[in-house]
Amino acid sequence: MTSSGTNPASGPTSAQGLADASAAWELLLPAASVPVRRRGRALQSALRDAVRSGLLPAGTRLPASRELAADLGVSRGLVTEAYEQLTAESYLRSGRGAGTWVSGTVRPAARTARDLSPRAPGARVDFRPGTPDLALFPRSAWATAHRTVMDRLPHSALGYPDPRGLPELRVALASLLTRRRGVVADPERVVVCSGVAQATALLGFVLRGRGASTVGAEDPGSPEHASLFASTGLTTVPLPLDDEGLAVEPLLRSGVRAVVTTPAHQFPTGIAYSADRRGVLLDWARSTSGVIMEDDYDGDFRYDRAPVGALQGLDPEHVVYTGSVSKSLAPGLRLGWLIAPASMTDEIVARKRTMDLGNPSVDQAVLADFVAGGGYDRQLRRCQRAYRERRDALTGALAAYFPGTEVSGISAGLHIIARLPERCGPQDDFLRRATAAGIALRPLSQCTADRTDDGTVRLVLGYAHLTPAALEHGVRLLSDAVRKVRPAGE
Repeated sequence: MTSSGTNPASGPTSAQGLADASAAWELLLPAASVPVRRRGRALQSALRDAVRSGLLPAGTRLPASRELAADLGVSRGLVTEAYEQLTAESYLRSGRGAGTWVSGTVRPAARTARDLSPRAPGARVDFRPGTPDLALFPRSAWATAHRTVMDRLPHSALGYPDPRGLPELRVALASLLTRRRGVVADPERVVVCSGVAQATALLGFVLRGRGASTVGAEDPGSPEHASLFASTGLTTVPLPLDDEGLAVEPLLRSGVRAVVTTPAHQFPTGIAYSADRRGVLLDWARSTSGVIMEDDYDGDFRYDRAPVGALQGLDPEHVVYTGSVSKSLAPGLRLGWLIAPASMTDEIVARKRTMDLGNPSVDQAVLADFVAGGGYDRQLRRCQRAYRERRDALTGALAAYFPGTEVSGISAGLHIIARLPERCGPQDDFLRRATAAGIALRPLSQCTADRTDDGTVRLVLGYAHLTPAALEHGVRLLSDAVRKVRPAGE
């Protein structure tokens, strides 16, 4: 179909205009197939919609009436009449010997795309947990690593990668995780994933393929674990916690042969599994041929002492270790890792291959350079200093504006659990007032299997993404919104 040429008045059509025009002609085909009596109006309407939507941009030259009629299988008179009608309505313009063109009179409707990212639009303050300070992302250092990689990356590296990940990244991650988290990390068993979310799905598919139907999950715990395992056909069995970690008797009675845990800094309660409980959990896995998934989501962020080493380091054949850069760099990078027991590696890699054929090579190469060059260690130190200061700022603001608040959990991570004084309840009323004031909160009850609420206000408060000043301001706004308590001394 001819849709190119040069308009003496406005110059050549753009390549995008030609591409859009080709798409627009496809929209005219249904109009040519309607009953004869309605065919003319249908053609006019289809042309009009193509101009309004921008599929036929201003300045696009239309095919000669004879050509378009032949392409659509209609009479030339029908096309001529449509051109004349739309020219009269100012959608088109024509000149003797110059052809027919889309005029610039009609402004096409703006094309929009919804943003379904998990944000709280319109919130004045967002205390929900899980997000680091994205302003701390090391843009300059990352850009330098990207340029270095692009200068040295061979053409062959831009082909389909090893589904486990680029060898240089797996080597760099194995060294990093051995050094920082005490993991037993063989690069041959490291699988680069799109965050812990994909690592969870990979494990779920493999367990399902082995005949499993259930997997145990901490309660309270991360709601995402249940939804991710459900997507693979597994049902999660909520397992209660005590002060040391997963409660032993409910685990033994559950009959599950796989559990997902956050032993270094349990989400959301903030406890660290005791040494005894870690041993009992490993004994359970050995005696039942069970599998433990260790979600080490923020294990590098401990502020009062050195972080407790990963559970996987004690028994790499019964623990699937997972982690990512979502808390240390940015979740938008979608870069994480899984270290599998030898008995599961081949199945996990095969599933990874069928899911996406591997993660983007350039992004992997940049992370490898960033880790090997020391940039990742520097970023962790920077974040540790900032987040420790922000945790202190949040607990201080709560003490001032909500005196009597109990903060639980170890000094670690990117969130705290705050139990507000009884005078702040009931929780439903508290949350309604906060929401009306534009303050986004996550109550602890949203992280439990039965979502029970006894009226006490228990909140999972994220602080990493807010500056100390913003944290104080947000807590003050919350105090004003609920109108229950005032700063001590006011």
